[in-house]
Amino acid sequence: MKRSRKRWAFLGLLMFVMLFASACSSDKSSSEPKDNGGKKEENKAPIKIGVLASKTGALESYGKQTLRGFELGLQYATDGKMEVDGRKIEFYVEDTETKPEVAVQKATKLLEEDKVDFLVGSSSSADTLAVLPLAEEYKRIMVVEPAAADTITGSEFNPYIFRTARNSSQDAVAGAAAIAKKGVKIATLAPDYSFGRDGVAAFKEAAKKLGADIVKEEYADPAATDFTSNIQKIIDAKPDYLFVVWAGANSPWKQIADMKVQEKGIKISTGAPDIAALATMEPLVGMEGFTVYYHDLPKNKINDWLVAEHKKKFNNEVPDLFTPGGMSAAISIVEAVKKTKGDTDADKLIKAMEGMSFETPKGKMTFRPEDHQALQSLYAIKLEKKDGVNYPVPVLMRELTPEETAPPIRNK
Repeated sequence: MKRSRKRWAFLGLLMFVMLFASACSSDKSSSEPKDNGGKKEENKAPIKIGVLASKTGALESYGKQTLRGFELGLQYATDGKMEVDGRKIEFYVEDTETKPEVAVQKATKLLEEDKVDFLVGSSSSADTLAVLPLAEEYKRIMVVEPAAADTITGSEFNPYIFRTARNSSQDAVAGAAAIAKKGVKIATLAPDYSFGRDGVAAFKEAAKKLGADIVKEEYADPAATDFTSNIQKIIDAKPDYLFVVWAGANSPWKQIADMKVQEKGIKISTGAPDIAALATMEPLVGMEGFTVYYHDLPKNKINDWLVAEHKKKFNNEVPDLFTPGGMSAAISIVEAVKKTKGDTDADKLIKAMEGMSFETPKGKMTFRPEDHQALQSLYAIKLEKKDGVNYPVPVLMRELTPEETAPPIRNK
């Protein structure tokens, strides 16, 4: 009888220990609110953002600008706290090397291994188009910046894609407004991939509506360094204007000058590029065109903050062409998560982001509900020489409003 009592006492003690251990284990893994001295706390996982950018390759400078802007944008949007609705923000950067197949590998790594809640990127339209299906497959919001090809929010659109970058049609509307009118003959030069071909297609559509005639289209290898053959064909076509769509360090400006295109009566027009490329455009002083951004064009407090903080952090350098785009992408994510009260469920984010307006260094942007393209300002400019500046400076002729530059909806 005594041995039986001892055995039951031992079993009772064992059950108590097991229940106690189970309770302790449950407390450690639970994400439910707990009572801590009368205060409720919640164990919230961090918000993870994966950024795809060209840290190497032809668009390396664009990747650098975007990344700088993105980090500053997170700091601005969170008042330096790097958290939203109690959730810390972590971001991971992967180099696409400006190669679509690498972009897919890096995006897959971010989604499967790092378990990111958002994707951002990338510098190349080709890289971005390769990654779009993954955003849909993994049900993750992808904020596209700075890739501009129309097809991203057009034929290849899926509901998880939102773009803070301007698209080729927005560029085209701005570019056509600068030069196209009835009877004007225009030739185009662009890189032979989605960004260039989409850009020319959109420009042709806008220019023809204004009565212009497109007399020659030339497409060059994106990695080319010799544009002699392309430029000679354009000269032979005898246009009034040459409209250039280009991105990357290997620009055609020096050869356009060397082949004396303007002296042959052909005026040059283009989107004013980043500062490094502007330094090669000395022969084009006086050219009228448009730009996505130049640091002293927008007049608003966010741009003032961006210029001041960028100078402070990066050895007195001013923000460049795609820096405000990176900042805008970061702001859009923070604003969206605020709207969902910290929830990163993609379906809830889509509802919050469709039609959402948010302030950026370029003024107010709005994600158009139909295709998630951000409507935004662009700038009609003239290149002028300024004392103390070693490149032609984009000087504002007039701001082109988001309503003026709204592109056609192409995802229907």
